[in-house]
Amino acid sequence: MSKRGTFATIADAINVLGSAVAAAYAAEAGHRPKARDLTNLGIEPKAFRDIRRYY
Repeated sequence: MSKRGTFATIADAINVLGSAVAAAYAAEAGHRPKARDLTNLGIEPKAFRDIRRYY
């Protein structure tokens, strides 16, 4: 069992949710999301930069 408290776990969940919203908004607007947001979501920023847009 982890020694982290309940509030730390809730804060982590809110942090991930905020990063997901920020990254989705940036991508929808045609911008590159911040590296910090991508890292919080478990996505390597370099890997995201290598994605190309196909129509």
